[in-house]
Amino acid sequence: MSYSVKEVFYSLQGEGFHSGRPAIFCRMSKCNLWTGREADRSDAVCQFCDTDFIGTDGQNGGKFINAEALCQHLLGFWPNDSDQNPFVVLTGGEPLLQVDEDLITALHKHKFEIAVETNGTKTAPTGIDWICMSPKANAPIILDSGHELKLVFPQPELMPDKVADLDFDYFYLQPMDDQDPNITQQNIKQAVAYCLAHPKWKLSLQTHKLLGID
Repeated sequence: MSYSVKEVFYSLQGEGFHSGRPAIFCRMSKCNLWTGREADRSDAVCQFCDTDFIGTDGQNGGKFINAEALCQHLLGFWPNDSDQNPFVVLTGGEPLLQVDEDLITALHKHKFEIAVETNGTKTAPTGIDWICMSPKANAPIILDSGHELKLVFPQPELMPDKVADLDFDYFYLQPMDDQDPNITQQNIKQAVAYCLAHPKWKLSLQTHKLLGID
């Protein structure tokens, strides 16, 4: 199988459980909840996405003919003198449209620790080391177990109580970002209040945006 990748970059994880951890980010092309085109946003299942995942023309993106070719590309972004195994975050778009057992096997052969950020509408191949699921309102939840559930908040049609009983180890609320900073601040305050009232939930902030890094 070939793999279409929008971009690859090395940075700090900005969100959730692994916040602050150095990681190689591999953004897979395509999503099943939105085409990525602004003209289609009003009809999309997920209307608040702020990520460009169309095509393979982003930084260090491309079309990779097989899993080994993609692994070799990713290895080039990990510090050569590191004594830590490389940590890769497969994201999107929706990575589980492309991530398969061949890619997981190849990454593990090269000692990668593998994390996936998914909307939960697809099943995951076995062997992924860390599954972070971010469900979206009006989308089916097929992947109902994993390590981390990160809910963008608020989504009026998908409030935390609807997913709090799923089989995940950690539960995070991430305030929805908005072009209007006043709305963003309101969302942060609401998320903080919800976490304080429901201690099962922890607050996740997009620290990469606060730090001004990718």
